[in-house]
Amino acid sequence: MKETVIAIYDIGKTNKKIILFNEEFKIVSEIEEKFPEILDDDNFECDDIEHIEHWIKDSLIMLANSDKYDLKAVNFTTYGASLVYLDEKGNRLTPVYNYLKPIDEKISESLYKRHGGRDEFCRRTASPALGMLNSGIQPLWLKATRPEVYSKIRHILHLPQYLSYIVTGKIYSEHTSIGCHTALWDFDNMNYHPWVKKYGLNLPEPVPVETLNEVDIDGKKVQIGIGIHDSSSSLAPYFSSSGGKFLLISTGTWCINMNPFNTEKLTADQLDKDCLCYMSIARQPVKSSRLFVGHLHETALKQICEHFRKSDDYYKKVKTDNQLLENLKAKFNGKKVFFQTGPYSRDLREYIDMYEFSNFEEAYYQLMNELGDLTLGAINLILPSVDETENIYITGGFSKNELFVNLITRAYPSKFVYTSEIANGSALGAALVVSGSKSAMNLGLTLCKI
Repeated sequence: MKETVIAIYDIGKTNKKIILFNEEFKIVSEIEEKFPEILDDDNFECDDIEHIEHWIKDSLIMLANSDKYDLKAVNFTTYGASLVYLDEKGNRLTPVYNYLKPIDEKISESLYKRHGGRDEFCRRTASPALGMLNSGIQPLWLKATRPEVYSKIRHILHLPQYLSYIVTGKIYSEHTSIGCHTALWDFDNMNYHPWVKKYGLNLPEPVPVETLNEVDIDGKKVQIGIGIHDSSSSLAPYFSSSGGKFLLISTGTWCINMNPFNTEKLTADQLDKDCLCYMSIARQPVKSSRLFVGHLHETALKQICEHFRKSDDYYKKVKTDNQLLENLKAKFNGKKVFFQTGPYSRDLREYIDMYEFSNFEEAYYQLMNELGDLTLGAINLILPSVDETENIYITGGFSKNELFVNLITRAYPSKFVYTSEIANGSALGAALVVSGSKSAMNLGLTLCKI
C-alpha cells in the first residue's frame, strides 16, 4: 500500500530540496540538489531559474507516478525578496535577479522622498532600507535600467508564488511574501502602500496562504499550494503547538529573532538597528531582528583555530563552564576582544589579539560571550514594554551549541527556554499550511536548564 505524502519544494539560496512528509508530518524522504548559479544580463550571479523550473516539473511527474508514495499535496517555500515578471502571455521576462545585486541608491531615495522621507517610509512599511533586498525596489530598478523590458510586464509575482504558478498557471499573491521587508506593504493600514498603485505595479491582491488549486499531474489529481515565504513558514509549527506566547530564535548564517506577540509599531531606532516585520500565516505582523551570527562565528572561529592549531570542529567538544564564563567577564570587564567598540557595532576587529588568551577554550568562551551579548541586544529590541513572553524556542545550528544556549537561558531566568530538533522547519510549516492541520507532532522540544 502506498504511503500518502505531501511534497514540499524548499528553495534556499544554496540548497534546493524536495521533502516528503507523511500524514503524521514525519519526513519520509529528502532529496537535496545544488544547482550552480549562472550570470544575469549584468554578469551578476543569480539562481538558474530555468533549471529549477524543469526540475520541479520533472520531479512532480515522477512523484505522481511513484510506486511507493501517494502524492496528496504540494507546496513551495523559498527565500524572500525575489520577484518574477511575466508578459501578457504569461512567460517569464527576466532572470530571477539576486537580491544582493547592488543598485543605484538614487532609485530608492526618490521613492522615499515622495512618501514622507526615508525614516517614515521605512517605518510604515516595516522595511529597513536594504536596496534590492526590498523587493519592491526591484521593479523600479528594472524600469530605470531596462524600460523596454519593464513595458512588457503584465504580472509581478514573488518567487514562492511563481513556483506555484509554473504548475497551476494561476496568478496569486499572499501576505507572508508581501510582508517580508519588501517596502510594498503598509503596516499602518494593512494593505499595499499607496505608492504601489501610484507607480502602476501589477501586483495581485493577496489571498489566504492556505489557498489550494487541484491540478492534474500526469493523470493524478493533486492539491497545489500557492507558496509561502520561508521565515514565516518556519513559525507555523510553533503557532500550532505552542500553548503560550513565545519568541523564536532561528539560527544559522543569520540569527533571526521573531516575536509574533509584540504589537508595538516599529520605531526609527529599531529600523536603524536592523529590525523589521514579517507577516505570519494569520496575516499579523511579526516583529523581528537579525544578526549575522553564523557568519561572524565562522570568521572568528577560523582565526582561533589557526592560532591554537585546532581542527575546525574542535569547538563542538567545548562544554559549559560557568566559572570560566564569570572569570572572563571579570577579566575583560566589558572590553571587547573580537568585536569593534562603538554604538551598536556588529563588526569584527580587523586584528584580533589571540595572545589575550592562554588556550582555545578561553578564546572561544570570550567569543561566545561577545556574540551572546550581541544576540541578547538583538532579542531585546523585539521585546515589548510589557513582556508576557513565556517560552523561547531556539532552532537551527546554534540550538546544538551548548554555550550559546546556556547564555540565552541565563539571560532570561523567568522564561522557559527550549531547543528544538525540528528538521526542515520551513518545509514543515509549508506542509501544515496545505494540509489544513493545526498541529505538528515532531518539534522535538527539549527544555534547557542552567
